[in-house]
Amino acid sequence: MSNAGDAEVVIVGGGPVGTGLAIELGQRGVRCLLVERYTEPQPIPKGQNLTQRTMEHFHFWGAEKELRAARTIPRDYGIGGMTAYGTLLGEYHHDWMQRELVRPFYFTDNERLPQYATEAVLRRRVAEIPTVETLYGWNVETVRQDDGGVNVGIAERNGEGRRTLRAAYVVGCDGSRSTVRDQAGITQTRFDHDRLMVLLVFRSTGLHELLSRYPGKSFYCVLHPELKGYWRFFGRVDLGTTFFFHAPVPLDTTKDNFDFRRLLHTAAGAEFDVAFDHIGFWDLRIAIADSYRHGRVFVAGDAAHSHPPYGGYGINTGLEDAANLGWKLAATLRGYAGSSLLDSYDEERRPVFASTARDFIEKAIHTDRDFLQQFDPQRDHAAFAAAWAERTSGARDEVHSFEPNYEGASIVQGGAGAPSAIGRHAFAARAGHHLTPQPLSSGRNVFDELGEGFTLIDLGAPPAFVQEFRRAATALGVPLTIVTDSRADGRERYEAALILVRPDQFVAWASGEAVGCPADILRRAIGAAP
Repeated sequence: MSNAGDAEVVIVGGGPVGTGLAIELGQRGVRCLLVERYTEPQPIPKGQNLTQRTMEHFHFWGAEKELRAARTIPRDYGIGGMTAYGTLLGEYHHDWMQRELVRPFYFTDNERLPQYATEAVLRRRVAEIPTVETLYGWNVETVRQDDGGVNVGIAERNGEGRRTLRAAYVVGCDGSRSTVRDQAGITQTRFDHDRLMVLLVFRSTGLHELLSRYPGKSFYCVLHPELKGYWRFFGRVDLGTTFFFHAPVPLDTTKDNFDFRRLLHTAAGAEFDVAFDHIGFWDLRIAIADSYRHGRVFVAGDAAHSHPPYGGYGINTGLEDAANLGWKLAATLRGYAGSSLLDSYDEERRPVFASTARDFIEKAIHTDRDFLQQFDPQRDHAAFAAAWAERTSGARDEVHSFEPNYEGASIVQGGAGAPSAIGRHAFAARAGHHLTPQPLSSGRNVFDELGEGFTLIDLGAPPAFVQEFRRAATALGVPLTIVTDSRADGRERYEAALILVRPDQFVAWASGEAVGCPADILRRAIGAAP
């Protein structure tokens, strides 16, 4: 364990990703300093859709119950989405982002609430962890690393205070304009779409009444030919009063020279009362850091990657960054990681975001553009109706195919290909893929038995081979929990008798895919050469 400096890890940025990482590390006994410029979460309703996988993180962070209690839309109403053609109230619409279709492959249900509500829950949870110190109301000005650690210069945002923090590692979770990324000299590749977008937050009981025809829906995408694949997008903040809205606007638009009320009415297809709470703008672009690591400095969340809020991928991708990096930093600081384990963070996470941006976000824009150019209900109603029906099926396929995985990564054994957001949901235990839940003979789920470190699931493997794993883990200093179960259907569904699960609930190795000696399998999983 490292005892030098103010902390083992300084985390810059106390949004959901930074705070989630602090919890991940703090629960593993890592001393952290969390530096955040705002004293309170900012009341902008972004980052609302939380996937089943993200809710698994909240489960393991001890905050799932509190997060679900904080939701702003009643549970019996529903949190689904829909896509409409022409206007929100038009003739054609279909379900969108049906996360419930992949529910059997995860341990938890998905959730929806504004990001500031999520941040508040995470702040309360991190305050309970004694190994994490929070510094709210401080800006980071400098990041300087050397062979022994990193110095982080911080300044009080509304005061005269100055401090220099010393840590073994620094993680920048400080947003798309990341100071940490810039100070570390990490460059970005950007893909601009030359679109200015407006974000409106407004109150309207009239819109709530108009939307009563779509029970159980909380977010609404409107396609229109003139938008050329870009969206007008409504979302509920609560039930009955407050909404947010994104849409393209002319590049010279300001708060004072544009009729935003008319834009809302045009998108909806009807007039309703509007009281604005917020009018803001953002540029539609995709950006990805050219590396997620430079020496002792890492970036995560929007500091590593940013994209338009299409499909609810942003906050979920960032929280997966935290889960992936957290256990690897802890393993390194506790001395049992190999030299390449920290490099595997970039190796696994950066291609997954690149695939998310290319294969889901940009593909959706291009697919919608092509559809709107080819089909028009005024020109050929029958052809449009048939194509719209196909879109309904395609929306379901997208949910099934979004399955981020680390196939082919250097620290997983077995499987082919490379890390990607494209995959297929399956119950089989596959190297580099998320472990699916499975009931045990005890009546508990295997997720209830996963250890803080690695877990070996034994479904009838030769006892001598299991004991070899135990001895190898002891020799390497790798924390290993062994879960033994005799359920035949478990072995059949996983298609393996023995499964090595990483601390982030991804499969490092499964006996159905590859063989090898336990010591070599474990060495590979922790980034140590066999």
